[in-house]
Amino acid sequence: MAVVLARNAIEKAVKGERMTLKTLLKTLPPVFQERRGVFVTIKRRGHLRGCIGFPYPTAPLGEALVEAAVSAALEDPRFMPLSPWELSDIEVEVTVLTEPRLLNCRPEERPDYVEVGRHGLIVSGLGRGGLLLPQVPVEHGWTSREFLDQTCIKAGLPAGCWRRNDVTVQVFEGQIFDEKMV
Repeated sequence: MAVVLARNAIEKAVKGERMTLKTLLKTLPPVFQERRGVFVTIKRRGHLRGCIGFPYPTAPLGEALVEAAVSAALEDPRFMPLSPWELSDIEVEVTVLTEPRLLNCRPEERPDYVEVGRHGLIVSGLGRGGLLLPQVPVEHGWTSREFLDQTCIKAGLPAGCWRRNDVTVQVFEGQIFDEKMV
C-alpha cells in the first residue's frame, strides 16, 4: 500500500497534478495516521534517480510519504525533476523508519554498535548532518566503519569524524517496501 501511494503521488506530481490528501488518508489503514519517519527512493534502470525523506516522526505517515515521494521526484537537488517519459522506467522504494536514537558509547566504539543491514545512520556535528538508509551499506558491501565514514562524507564532513566527541551518531531501523513486493 505504501509503494502504491508513493507511485501514485509521483505520477500525479510529474504530470502537474496534486493528490487530495484529506479524502485519501481517510481510506488508508490506521498506521498511515501514525507519526513516522519515511524516505522514498526512486531508481531508474537500477541507478538512483531521487531520494528524499523525513528521518523524524513529525507528520502522519501518509502525509509524509506523499510529500517525500513528490520531493524525491521533483526536488532532489542532485537530479533534474523527473519527466513523464521516465515514469515507465522507474522503481519506487519506501523505507518507513523507527525513531532515531543516539548511539550511547564512546566514539571509538561506535563501529561495534552499528549493525550493517539493520541500522541506518545519522551523523551530526560541526554544523552539518547526513543520513544513509540501512540498505545502502548492504548494496555497497561496506563494513560498519566504512558505513560510518560514508555517512560522514554524505554530511560533508571528513571520513572518520565519527571518532570525535563533538560529532553525534544516531541509529534507526527501516522497514523497506518496494515495487517487487507489490
